[in-house]
Amino acid sequence: MSDNRTKRDFRDRDRVSADEDYEVRYFAKQHRITPEQVRELIGEHGDDRKTLAREARKLHG
Repeated sequence: MSDNRTKRDFRDRDRVSADEDYEVRYFAKQHRITPEQVRELIGEHGDDRKTLAREARKLHG
């Protein structure tokens, strides 16, 4: 089941869904990495947005 973007209650705002292309693309653009790198990070570290942001910064370092 895909997300209904018209329902905006932000319950899962602290997570990045690897199944939702728009979420992956948005996160990738924010952190200047590729969508493939985002999916790899999700596979390695889970879908917590803070953890993913920390690991994305390490890719630039």
